[in-house]
Amino acid sequence: MSLTPTRTLVQSAAEAGTGIGAFNVLHLETAEAIVQGAEEAGLPVILQISENCAAYHGALEPLARACLAIASSAAVPVALHLDHAEDEDLAYRAVDLGFGSVMFDGSRLPYAENVAATARVVKHAEAAGVFVEAELGEIGGKDGAHAPGVRTDPFEAVDFVLATGVGALAVAVGSSHAMTERRAALDLELVAELRRSLDVPLVLHGSSGVSDEMLVSAIRAGMTKINVSTHLNTFFTRAVRGVLEDNPSLVDSRKYVHAGRQALAPEAGRLLALFSLRGGLPAGED
Repeated sequence: MSLTPTRTLVQSAAEAGTGIGAFNVLHLETAEAIVQGAEEAGLPVILQISENCAAYHGALEPLARACLAIASSAAVPVALHLDHAEDEDLAYRAVDLGFGSVMFDGSRLPYAENVAATARVVKHAEAAGVFVEAELGEIGGKDGAHAPGVRTDPFEAVDFVLATGVGALAVAVGSSHAMTERRAALDLELVAELRRSLDVPLVLHGSSGVSDEMLVSAIRAGMTKINVSTHLNTFFTRAVRGVLEDNPSLVDSRKYVHAGRQALAPEAGRLLALFSLRGGLPAGED
């Protein structure tokens, strides 16, 4: 196996009626842990680098090249995706670097401007065979346009997909970014209606705040690409905190970062198995 186009993984899951996990990378160790978990589960995964993450590192290229190398040597199919890019130029750089997909987030823009900007990104990306995801409706948990309670309108979604040519659509159905408690209630009827109305796969952002049972129900209702970041970060951080509390004189960062990596990997694998609907909902939801 090796680096795989995002389009291949998402369309395969959509055709099978299952989900595909898309997990955010914060640094090299999270990328390694996510792929380790995918290999242990024997399932494909999508690595995501967000615009915020690229800004944290000062540039997109170093972490992106590391993720491309990890994906290329993985024992399972791994795709690389740019998440929540509001900067068109960043989306174009990701295409040129070899990302399998980009998510252009024009949701802060007025509708007509969102359509125009998204269509430009699609034109550039499709010329390179790169899959484009966009967002319609405002997913909670962020400032500005991202207001809780907003939902994607199915009729507007159909018009948006036709006008832009996007390959996948992130929709607002009740989830919220950066939740640390898994209590979000998704509008499963809306998910099903959007799935019936659109001929492109649906993407769920803010999945960290959604329970296992609700995620499985959402996938069965029509969700395909399931984005997770905060939930996995808690496993990494909890393990690092535990090592430092137990070893206050520890100064070698590899030793506590290793603990975080080892804690994140099995949860990544468990989520991938959950999304694949392999055996249904596991007992003992975390």
